[in-house]
Amino acid sequence: MKTFEETQGFTQWWLWLLLIGSALFPVYGIIQQVVLGNPVGDRPLSNIGMILLMLFTVALLLFFFVLKLQTKIYEQGIKMHFFPLSKKEISWDQIATIEVIDYGFVGGWGIRYSAKYGTVYNTKGKMGVLIKPKKGKKFIIGTQRPEELKSFLDKR
Repeated sequence: MKTFEETQGFTQWWLWLLLIGSALFPVYGIIQQVVLGNPVGDRPLSNIGMILLMLFTVALLLFFFVLKLQTKIYEQGIKMHFFPLSKKEISWDQIATIEVIDYGFVGGWGIRYSAKYGTVYNTKGKMGVLIKPKKGKKFIIGTQRPEELKSFLDKR
């Protein structure tokens, strides 16, 4: 049996526009207030508050940059790692059913709960592999390559 591997990240241009755009406000605040000595707003943050806000924004940018959904389907089973948040591994003998589906929009991306599908792990899109274990709760791993994944599973 060959291996199917997929690594996904948050690559939506509009998301990065929002994240980087929101990081510009603390940069502006630090330049104006900390560097130039001009308080920002009617009730300005302290200089330390402004620096902490900037550090938080940079940490958020870094978090989205390193956030990756890694899927590996191989001879022993399926591994999913939503780095650095969650990990799952399930062997083939523990799986009751598996199928590639269009799950629609489940209220966003990341790790979501759906009454219909259980836990959904995705970075974008609406296609994924629905895994129903013999014991435990069903879950979906999102994919950007649904046709290739379906073909891979059909050959298994």
